[in-house]
Amino acid sequence: LLWADLTNKYVLILIFCLLSFGTIGFVDDYLKVIKNNSKGISAKLKLFLQILSGTIVIYLVILNTEADLNYKIYFPLFKNFVLNIGIFYIIFGLVVIVGSSNAVNLTDGLDGLAIVPVILVALTFAFIAYVSGNIIFSKYLQLAYIKNTGEICIFLGGMIGAGLGFLWFNSPPAKVFMGDTGSLSLGAALGAIGIITKHEIVLAIVSGLFVLESLSVIIQVASYKLTGKRVFQMAPLHHHFEKKGWSESTVVIRFWIIAIVFALVGLASLKLR
Repeated sequence: LLWADLTNKYVLILIFCLLSFGTIGFVDDYLKVIKNNSKGISAKLKLFLQILSGTIVIYLVILNTEADLNYKIYFPLFKNFVLNIGIFYIIFGLVVIVGSSNAVNLTDGLDGLAIVPVILVALTFAFIAYVSGNIIFSKYLQLAYIKNTGEICIFLGGMIGAGLGFLWFNSPPAKVFMGDTGSLSLGAALGAIGIITKHEIVLAIVSGLFVLESLSVIIQVASYKLTGKRVFQMAPLHHHFEKKGWSESTVVIRFWIIAIVFALVGLASLKLR
């Protein structure tokens, strides 16, 4: 990260995003681990703080992005398919950042499960950030040209390096755990990068494993409240397969494979237009 241009506004925005969501997670972890408060920060307060931090991040991104790019959603696979949703983009952006943050948090339930998909998403978006910030490559791939996003590669390189170092100690049996400090901050940063590079839809594809984990929780809660029945034996999804008899290592490795497939599909979508 020290190699990055710390005058680059996108890098500074991402550092703020990482620190703000990391602080929310740290306070939650502190209350749970040190103060023996099993609930930590209340769900409502945590969501409020996430929305507050996410809103600031989105405002800063809009403020530092060229006006003709703001409030627009660029769709992969379709040439020149751009949707301008105006002020509603702020709500959309919050769904991306807060959703990504909580999705990584939900996935972080088994040793090594969350960090490898995080690394894969970071690798994919390092490529996307580079080509989006290069006028020649972005024109060739028919992507939105976002000036100065190349520096995001350095930020993501730091994330990847830290992730690999963390995986060394988080591999089963884990000696170090991500906690909310890591999962909320990493997820939010990836969501913010999706917004900065105008690849929010591609982020959902590349982060497909996180999306599936989140959907399993949403479906489980909705089904139980509406019908009194559970769709899965347990949610998030990785616990469902544990209940079905899969070993922890089997779940983790197979979910890694799924994450690799999603990353490749996301990359392929850049060329298929």
